[in-house]
Amino acid sequence: MRVLILSCNTGEGHNSCAGAIREVMETRGHSCDIEDSLRFISPRVSRFIGWGHTTLYRHMPWLFSFGYSYAEKHPMVLHHDSAIYKLIASGEERLYEFIKEGHYDVVVNVHVFPALMLTELMKRHPLDIKTAFVATDYTCSPGVKQSKTNYCFIPHTSIENDFLCEDNTDTRIIPGGIPVRQAFFHSVNKRNAKREVGVSEDLPHLLIMCGSMGCGPIKELVKLLSTDEGFEMTVVCGTNRKLYEELKNKYGGFHHIHIRGFEKNMPLLMDSADLYLTKPGGLSTTEAYAKALPMVFVDAVAGCEEYNLNFFINSGAAVTGHDVYELRALCMDLLKNPTMLSVMREAMQKSHVNNGAEVICETLEHSQNAGIERISLPVPPAA
Repeated sequence: MRVLILSCNTGEGHNSCAGAIREVMETRGHSCDIEDSLRFISPRVSRFIGWGHTTLYRHMPWLFSFGYSYAEKHPMVLHHDSAIYKLIASGEERLYEFIKEGHYDVVVNVHVFPALMLTELMKRHPLDIKTAFVATDYTCSPGVKQSKTNYCFIPHTSIENDFLCEDNTDTRIIPGGIPVRQAFFHSVNKRNAKREVGVSEDLPHLLIMCGSMGCGPIKELVKLLSTDEGFEMTVVCGTNRKLYEELKNKYGGFHHIHIRGFEKNMPLLMDSADLYLTKPGGLSTTEAYAKALPMVFVDAVAGCEEYNLNFFINSGAAVTGHDVYELRALCMDLLKNPTMLSVMREAMQKSHVNNGAEVICETLEHSQNAGIERISLPVPPAA
């Protein structure tokens, strides 16, 4: 198969999802390309939306949450007559030419924007290709029901009904799991992992990361936690260079605090950690879930992440607090209570975690050989 994956310049999670799918596709001998869908509107639009998304996440999360909530309550904002839909659809001609010239058999969308763009394209230029949408949060986000693809891959069977739509009955909904890199399905012994990342093998290890953009009250949390002892702490700042410099300058001399920038080997860091303090992004939580790594959630952005937060708390994989002081207390209580951490890990291990990228690849391979048909998958227990 020749596969095109359409991502979106709105945070690293969607690109990570796309990369996880490509990893499996190429391993199985398929040709696979990833493109930023927004560039088919224009490179300037892509840069502007990317900048706006990062700015809102880091500095005005309340505004992002408001916008998401508004779109949920007013689905017409993404109706085919709306200004937003028309802007997204304006890239469909350039996308059509790109698909034709690339001779693609399959187009996979890991964001709702390209799914809407492709929906408009297929209305105007029906192509003999298979199409799919991959949800990257534990909810049906605004606009998903307005898109039409052959397959809709969702994170978990317990939210399948949320994706049902009377106007879109031809779409096959498959609870295959959110795609994450294959390294998250393989583990390194915790003591060996701690040795490799440079933390004490004999102390509990707290891993802190709030998305690839380093948003949320990380500075406040690190300040509060820096006064405690008896554990190691690694803070991953992602692409937030300013945050990295500030924390490095302030805590670089602390022997038990380790400040990192953009981290390429998150699977190893998670293997070394006993507890993960993070915001409930769809990709990062699924990665930790695959690693059976207990989580404490910073409710930094809300919006779609509120659904992720509730999903993992209800499954016993995570806890959360109302403010930085409660979050600090939860972290310290859990780090001092290995029994509770074991209970959380066991709850995660009992749940079946589908290998999302493999499910997507196998389904699309099957559809190429036998037409569009739902395949039998292991069904994880409800959260």
